[in-house]
Amino acid sequence: MNRLTLERHQALVYLTAIISGLLLGSAQPALTIHLETLLWPTLALLLYTTFLQVPLLHVRDAFRDRRFVLAILLGNFVLIPLLVWLALLWLPDDPALQLGVLLVLLVPCTDWFITFTQLGRGDAARAMAVTPLNLMLQLLLLPFYLWLMLPSADLSIAINTTQMLPAALLLIGLPLIAALLTERWVESAPDRIILRERLAWWPVPLLAIVVFLIAGAQLETVRHAGAVLVSVLPVFIGFLLLTALMARLLTKLLHLSLASGRTLAFSMGTRNSFVVLPFALALPAGWETTVVVIVFQSLVELFGMAFYMWWVPRALFRDATD
Repeated sequence: MNRLTLERHQALVYLTAIISGLLLGSAQPALTIHLETLLWPTLALLLYTTFLQVPLLHVRDAFRDRRFVLAILLGNFVLIPLLVWLALLWLPDDPALQLGVLLVLLVPCTDWFITFTQLGRGDAARAMAVTPLNLMLQLLLLPFYLWLMLPSADLSIAINTTQMLPAALLLIGLPLIAALLTERWVESAPDRIILRERLAWWPVPLLAIVVFLIAGAQLETVRHAGAVLVSVLPVFIGFLLLTALMARLLTKLLHLSLASGRTLAFSMGTRNSFVVLPFALALPAGWETTVVVIVFQSLVELFGMAFYMWWVPRALFRDATD
């Protein structure tokens, strides 16, 4: 089995991991504390291996196609925040649920978006070029979006800087710095590229372990989250449909190529769920629903990408020669 085959079937891998975690948590509830202990280092390793696949030292490469970059910026950081803001009107008045939706939908993906772009006949080179730009901007703009969209009372209860800042530093900052240093070391000698290629296998199994640990540790939250998940499902499905249509509109307005348009659609449709997990996991007691919503969205998205891989190249951005 090659890596592309593994990534093509990753939705089933994660679904199996979640079911296994729920079964373990139900059979051995005493293991919950151990699952939570294992979660943090596993998540840090996942972020490191994922960041290592992002060309962090080549941000300037993204600006070679200015119209495409403009489309990415408008789509991910202007139109989608407006769409998410409107989506809040359709959600129950539950701060933990709303925070989960905001965290996961406001940040564009930087990992499997490239894989799905390749499978969906987009431009993988352009996808890789804009990933460091997407990563930098989402980390800078996410606090502003949360301040703007979430009521200040709810935000002040949820966001405890004495807890959130250490979590962000340890689980995002350190893996990011480690990935930067590793990338510089790898690029200093051609024979070291094999390391990056080997580590590129790691994100899928590591994310499977992460969702397994979350499912096992958050069993009680999952049991009581049925109604919550039903309420957010239409929002997540609607997000996938509307963002693809927005990508089509931006492609026409900015006269992008079909390959660039497909890449834009996959960028706008995929979200960076695991990057915001550290923030959700650091929330105080009573906000566990936020974590469940984020994991649930990633599953909906993965099955949505199976639809995207047919819809985007064969219908929405169909080549006249096909």
